[in-house]
Amino acid sequence: MNTVRQTRWFLALLRCLLVGTVIDSSSPSSIARSRSVISTVGNQAVLPCNWKSRLGEEAPPTCHIQWTTPADTVFELRGEHKWQAEEFEGRVEVPEESLGSGDCSLIISDVQIGDAGRYESFMVVDGVKSTKTRVFIQSVKLSVFDHKSLQSRGPGEDLVLDLYTQHSLRVVFQSRNSSQWSDLWMRGDEDSHRLEKHPEKEQLTVKRLHSSDEGTYKVLDEYGLAVSTVQLAVEESSTARRVHVVLDHQTPAGDAARSSCSALLLFWSLLVTSLQTLHLL
Repeated sequence: MNTVRQTRWFLALLRCLLVGTVIDSSSPSSIARSRSVISTVGNQAVLPCNWKSRLGEEAPPTCHIQWTTPADTVFELRGEHKWQAEEFEGRVEVPEESLGSGDCSLIISDVQIGDAGRYESFMVVDGVKSTKTRVFIQSVKLSVFDHKSLQSRGPGEDLVLDLYTQHSLRVVFQSRNSSQWSDLWMRGDEDSHRLEKHPEKEQLTVKRLHSSDEGTYKVLDEYGLAVSTVQLAVEESSTARRVHVVLDHQTPAGDAARSSCSALLLFWSLLVTSLQTLHLL
């Protein structure tokens, strides 16, 4: 009976420590310093911005908004003139119809892993003697996650791999009993008797699965970064279970990755310590 009580006590302590860690990492003071936005590859991200928070209610004669990263300017809008960085061409926009009401949010479409980072917005206003002054508006940290899933299929069934974005360049495969990766598909490849790219959707179908197809599939972009990872189990029809477990937000970029890793290490450290203590008791 004492052992049962001690086990419950240690598990309760472990839960408290973990909850405390989560609460501390998102304390109001840390949130107040910077805005944060989370997105997944292929989706849309909206980086909030409102120039009225810095310039007051009266709109300038011509709205001149800039969005930058530490490395370069991403987007610039001055009246009817627009400019976009090459890597964001056709993917970034500030809704002009909302500028008059103060909304200068940056909309990033078809978000990529490489888009992760810190963005800053500025309004360029007239200064003294016809000079221009850049007024800082908002800093936003964007975290971008890849897609992960666990799937199970029976022999002879098909596996549909979501590519999520036109920037997905290739699919690689690692067999369950191998440590080597092999190219399965490249964008531009012609369909084969077992691989078929959907004519409109960003999907690739692996047809008529068999046991040797069991393993890990990775969709990579043009920089070799993972867009998605699928772990596939191929089971006999009599025992196969239809499984499609999506593991969102598992591979954050930048600081988010380090935070996630630290939390995981803390969890295992606490768990091992508790089990060792119970063993001594």
